Amino acid sequence: MTTDLTQNVAEQIRQAAAGIFPEIVVLRRDIHLHPELSYEEVRTTALIADYLTALGIIPEKPLMKTGVVALLKGTHPSRKSRVVALRADIDALPLNEENQHGFCSVEGGKMHACGHDMHTAMLLGAAKILSGMRELLAGDLLFVFQPAEEKAPGGGQTAS
Repeated sequence: MTTDLTQNVAEQIRQAAAGIFPEIVVLRRDIHLHPELSYEEVRTTALIADYLTALGIIPEKPLMKTGVVALLKGTHPSRKSRVVALRADIDALPLNEENQHGFCSVEGGKMHACGHDMHTAMLLGAAKILSGMRELLAGDLLFVFQPAEEKAPGGGQTAS
């Protein structure tokens, strides 16, 4: 069942997404230019942490050298202790980019070949939009920027 409030919020999100689209394209191209392999995502991690911090979303203390986890607390009066996680991979692949566009990888033998640059940029966009809607969030959002998804056992494994 769709309510007027739900339709209104959806429209707010659509308008906000359209408004930040050029910014997210710039972020995606910057990440694409500077791909980093599994557990080497230092520049990408710093970019993510700085972007989130500028939004007032403070990253958690790092669990590893790369990757970011940050919590956005909702402030709606009906607030409950619910948490929804949104996740993006941040690593690249060990491939040479053979494309001809203006934002090709500047790192030889490394490229974002499967969309992690877009995943990261889109999740940052979601963080920007939703951080401006805290008063509508009746729970919290956990943003997870996972390193090393392309490497077994991968960044999703618990360090021992």
